[in-house]
Amino acid sequence: MTTDAANPSGTWNGAILHARLAAMAREDPKHRRFGASHHQYLLHSPLSETVIRSFEQLHGVTLPASYRNFLSTVAGGGAGPDYGLLGLEEEVDDEEALHDLRAECLRVGFLATPFPHTTDWPGPGRGGNNDYSIAGTLVLGEIGCGAFSRLVITGRNAGQIWLDDQSWGGLTSGPDFHDWYTAWLASQ
Repeated sequence: MTTDAANPSGTWNGAILHARLAAMAREDPKHRRFGASHHQYLLHSPLSETVIRSFEQLHGVTLPASYRNFLSTVAGGGAGPDYGLLGLEEEVDDEEALHDLRAECLRVGFLATPFPHTTDWPGPGRGGNNDYSIAGTLVLGEIGCGAFSRLVITGRNAGQIWLDDQSWGGLTSGPDFHDWYTAWLASQ
């Protein structure tokens, strides 16, 4: 994957991204790569500016530029790291592990509350204290085994992806959305 799929300003080259996903699908027709059987290298349709703006107004936030631009020009969800990207307005079956996490993220005020962490934070399962706050983050997808990818929406690390593994690893900081997504494309 070339670095031309997106640039730091948040603008994505959809043609390059779609070509890379098509190549990944050709290379893995039986969907044997981790998570591929779930997302099948397919993207949801991009979201309209009206839908994105409505989401932002409802939650009192401005989505990070790279993620926002991805939603409007590339896809509203679908193929992505691990089990893929949960769509901004995607309904989650109440049987799935993501259901309760997604409902929590969409509670009034949750996304507008600044994410308090600036460094990795131990989870309750690792002797961490009770200040394990994930407010200000939007769960983007399931990694597996009770771990999830979260996009920081508000706070000093807005735009970064954090690994949320309350049982073992706690909260672990990661790259911004652009680097996270393009690293996945390049690693396949």
